[in-house]
Amino acid sequence: MSTAEPVAAVVQRVVPAPPELVYQEWLDAEALKDWMCPFPARANKVELDASVGGRLRIDIDDGDEHYFVVGRYIDLDPPNRLSFTWSCSSWPDPTVESVVTVTLEPVRDDQTLMTIEHTLLPEGLVERHRDGWLRTAEQLAENMQRRPSGA
Repeated sequence: MSTAEPVAAVVQRVVPAPPELVYQEWLDAEALKDWMCPFPARANKVELDASVGGRLRIDIDDGDEHYFVVGRYIDLDPPNRLSFTWSCSSWPDPTVESVVTVTLEPVRDDQTLMTIEHTLLPEGLVERHRDGWLRTAEQLAENMQRRPSGA
């Protein structure tokens, strides 16, 4: 039996909206502030340039802890897939670049199967990020559920 740590944090969630709307959520700075960080952490500021090579920065408050995530978009394929680098100021080495890839597949009645795969994470952080992405995916789904159809 292997005791090796998983190489990626991978989560899936059905989101109650079509892929086009879910994709837009990932590239909307105001929308990201509502659901990006697993509660009780909150994104208090999001800056992004939604173009390949464009930058992303998320400033996060988590109780008394304040940190930020920076990255750059490396692939944008609307409405199917987006990918960006991810480095966190609270990591032991905040210069490490991991990669987040979000894949969106249409499923029944205007729903989307969203897969989030976070690779190249620093050792010891895979499960923590998997748990965070699970909660974040749930928050996104809840936000989409509360919106009027087509909004």
